[in-house]
Amino acid sequence: MVDLKIVIGNKDGKSYQKLVEDKSHFIERKIGDKINGELFGLTGYEFLITGGSDNCGFPMRSGIDIAGKKKILAKGGVGVKSKGKGIFIRKTVSGSIINDQTTQVNLKVLTEGKKKLGEIFKNESTG
Repeated sequence: MVDLKIVIGNKDGKSYQKLVEDKSHFIERKIGDKINGELFGLTGYEFLITGGSDNCGFPMRSGIDIAGKKKILAKGGVGVKSKGKGIFIRKTVSGSIINDQTTQVNLKVLTEGKKKLGEIFKNESTG
């Protein structure tokens, strides 16, 4: 089982990365679910799952409710670059459910804790 990297986007536009060894708290969660920060050491924080990618680099796409890869026909959106107006492209994307193949999860801060994220991650990198 591969470690899970979480990328936390803050309201000030900065992002912070954290490596989580135990990804069992994330398995079977979907894009759009809320998750408590205490599960991975950020007390007082609440996050929203906004996306991620699997071990091959395929992006997670909301609306595809599976825990694996799927080929879709799309003309835009996550993982698809538009070739022109009305042109559809077949692309492989990862579903919106986190599984054991997921290596990165993107989170958005909903509720901040007592300590700011900048202080928390500054202390972790120097320690």
